[in-house]
Amino acid sequence: MSETLVDRYDALLIDLDGTVYRGKEVVPGAVEAVAKAREHGVGIRYVTNNASRTPQAVADQLVELGFEAALDEVSTSSQAGAAMLAERLPARSTVLVLGTEALEAEVLKRGLIPTDTAEGAVAVVQGMSPDLGWRQLAEAAVAIRAGALWVACNVDATLPTERGLLPGNGSLVAALRTATDQEPLVAGKPATPLLQQAAKSLGAHRPLVVGDRLDTDILGAVNAGMDSLLVLTGVSTAEEAQALPDEQKPTYVGADLSVLHRLP
Repeated sequence: MSETLVDRYDALLIDLDGTVYRGKEVVPGAVEAVAKAREHGVGIRYVTNNASRTPQAVADQLVELGFEAALDEVSTSSQAGAAMLAERLPARSTVLVLGTEALEAEVLKRGLIPTDTAEGAVAVVQGMSPDLGWRQLAEAAVAIRAGALWVACNVDATLPTERGLLPGNGSLVAALRTATDQEPLVAGKPATPLLQQAAKSLGAHRPLVVGDRLDTDILGAVNAGMDSLLVLTGVSTAEEAQALPDEQKPTYVGADLSVLHRLP
């Protein structure tokens, strides 16, 4: 039997938006490709920069779409962001949360106190929320200018959906960056905490990062010293990958997840 790509690795760190689904629609062939990798005994982590939903909600959606997905197989940037806060703050510190209830829940799990006002906040954590508006951004700007620690769950400029690309958390992070002249710490890809935590949870020694974005998934893999597979089912193109400097290129490029079961 000839070697396949998945035979070279002990874990797959798989992006979600644009890689296994687009909005509420599954990427054709993704369910079968992930199931076949699991049959090979490869560890699976669904690793998403989207901080707007709980890990349970992500797992439930994956199951609804036909994937096998246990709760502990989901790693979100909200988890990574809350972990970064807990590493840097005393217990029961007050954190201004820009995001959904899912992000607030992760902050609470880490023994920190969520708030929606700048008063008393020693940190700001920012994740994607479709309901985020000017008033919340204004509170965060006040806190950051007063010296609060600022953690962004991710800096994705866009979010792939069945309607096309919509504004992502990075677009809202950019508004605060302009308003405060400050830079956040970043938990999600292309920063390394999310990928490193996912690999560690599997005890993986040879993980392969799989995703559709050069600026987050692939650059994150480069930063973490991990091999990567760019799939052409979301944002980035093969031409864009080819134009990158060699040290920033993905290890592999494939049309979709089926490439895991052959050599590209």
